[in-house]
Amino acid sequence: MEGEMPKDPMMLMSFINMKLRDFYPTLDALCDDMDVDRQKLENKMAEAGLEYNAAANKFW
Repeated sequence: MEGEMPKDPMMLMSFINMKLRDFYPTLDALCDDMDVDRQKLENKMAEAGLEYNAAANKFW
């Protein structure tokens, strides 16, 4: 599934946050269902200065 995700960090953030908001209660649930490596995703987001906030269930 990672190949279908946006490459641009801001577009990726928007895509992931929409999925988290509409379909998944946690980042782990999204990663499991979409077959995404959570550590790779968090590293890519961190490169853009973004981090996952579990309480808000989104990257910012």
